[in-house]
Amino acid sequence: MGEARRRFLIVTVAALAAVALTARLGVWQLDRAAQKRAMQAAIDAGGRLAPLGNADLQPDDSQLHRAVRLRGHWLADRTVYLENRPMHERVGFYVVTPLQLADRSEAILVQRGWAPRDARDRTKLPELPAANGEIELTGRLELAPTRVFELGEAASGPIRQNLASAAFAQEAPRLKLLPLTVFQTQPAGAGDDLPRDWPAPDLGLSKHYGYAFQWFALSALFLGLYVWFQLIQPRHHKA
Repeated sequence: MGEARRRFLIVTVAALAAVALTARLGVWQLDRAAQKRAMQAAIDAGGRLAPLGNADLQPDDSQLHRAVRLRGHWLADRTVYLENRPMHERVGFYVVTPLQLADRSEAILVQRGWAPRDARDRTKLPELPAANGEIELTGRLELAPTRVFELGEAASGPIRQNLASAAFAQEAPRLKLLPLTVFQTQPAGAGDDLPRDWPAPDLGLSKHYGYAFQWFALSALFLGLYVWFQLIQPRHHKA
């Protein structure tokens, strides 16, 4: 086998491998997008089901994204303010309070709404609606309060960057928390005027389609370069 023939075969095998690999990665990204579409369909279907009540809640994550209508009373002294959460172009907090469920021993974290931050005193806590007596709230079940990027160790005071149910429960051993979080969607009684324009869950569909386009474009580029330099250009030189 001549040197030119051997070089042609090596380039051909390498080009075919590159085309196949990048095309497969593009197909993989489309598969990921299909999975996310199925997940979104499950979220939409869960939201159309009848709301769960206190007695329906399970001590696991099997009811994720379901609507709820719960009764209980706020454990106001355990309220946490998640900072760096803007809403309507204003700086503020997401307010998270455990709700002690009526007729049950467990409590559940509730992301109640948004409250503005005092620009003159960053340590000042906002005033919240009255928390006396039993209330009824509606919302949807999510895994955890909304998270943001956090540097260093998690804080433990009332003002924090993020909040995890398991770690929060360890701070108060007598507080028995269910694993999910309620994103409150409607006022829970008179005076409850906290804004609740929660952002819709972003499953990253556009990201997967963008990555798929890039991989398929790269695959086409490899194929085009191979055809030009190994097939078309040599024929032009011979001519």
